[in-house]
Parts: sequence; C-alpha cells; structure tokens
Amino acid sequence: MQFKEVYLSRRSIRRYKDKEIPLETIAEIIDLASYAPSSGNIQNWRMIVVTSTETKHEIMESCIQQGWMMEAPVFIVVCNDYEKVKEHYGKLGKMYSIQNCSNIAFGLTLVAKEHGLGSCWVGAFDEEAVRRILKIPENIDPEIIITLGYTEETKSPSLRELPNYITFFNSWGKNTFPFKSHLTKLKQAIKKPFNK
Repeated sequence: MQFKEVYLSRRSIRRYKDKEIPLETIAEIIDLASYAPSSGNIQNWRMIVVTSTETKHEIMESCIQQGWMMEAPVFIVVCNDYEKVKEHYGKLGKMYSIQNCSNIAFGLTLVAKEHGLGSCWVGAFDEEAVRRILKIPENIDPEIIITLGYTEETKSPSLRELPNYITFFNSWGKNTFPFKSHLTKLKQAIKKPFNK
C-alpha cells in the first residue's frame, strides 16, 4: 500500500472481526511506529499490549464504558515516561512528552492500517483506574489507548476542511496560501526578477 493510500484510508474503527492478531504483527507495528519523532529524540513513550479479555474489560469500563472496545482483540496503552523529558526541557517537558506520545500513537494507527488492521484512538478514560489495572508506576502516565483489530466495517471518508480554510500564510488570518489557484501567480512573481 502506498503511503498516500494508507493515510487517506485510515479511519477510526469501532467494529472488529473475531480474529486474533499474530504477536509478530503487533511487534512489527510497534517497531515501525517507534520511528516517530520525539523532542530531543528522547523517545519517552512506553507501551503496554493488552490481550487478556478480563483486563480489556476492566479498561473498557474505565473508558466511559465504551462497549465496542471489547470487539478489538488488542489494546495498546501508550504511556508517558515524562521525567526523562522534564529533566531535559524543564517546565515545558511535560507538554513535549505528551506531544511525543501523540506522535507514536498516530504512527501506530498508520502502521496498523498498512498491515490491514483497523484502529481507534481512545483518549477518554479514568487515568487512575487504568494505572491501577495495569500496575503503572506513579511516575508514568497512561496517555492514549489504541484499539487494534481486523476491520468488520467499511467507513466513508469523513469531511475535511479545505486547506485554504485551515492554513494561513506568513501570519494568522492571511489565508492567501498559494494553493492551486495561487501557484501560477506565485511562480510568475518569483521568475520576474530573473527575467530582466
């Protein structure tokens, strides 16, 4: 699958087939996703792979009882070893550490798609309950839960804002970013000084 196809076809999937994911596939997904960027290349993320039905049920209950999660054969809980980043970046370290975990979590969803799997990013959960269930130390924060499984549903692309609506050029509010209609004019303007 080409990167563009992977990126554009990724969806938040909430229905999964009753089919196990080979551990080798899970390991490869984590390995590839770990090439995500991180501040100072500190790589403060830690992951807990959950396959136990009982443990998944406990986690699901801590996620505002999102029952659909139980269809997923695997949860990957992305955890944040934030002290490593705080030591390096001071008071901004906590924010950077969360950004880093978000990077690898998104990477997990893309690599999963490339492996023919669906995924869903779950951010609404009781952090202390998940900490207790998975015996996560006090100095490590659970940040994101990614569900993984073979897709049972097909979803149409969700609507996206147009690039010229969400993008500004050189300063906030200046939405004359050179998309298609502006590119020709921009190229001509750049060439003018050199044509004299």
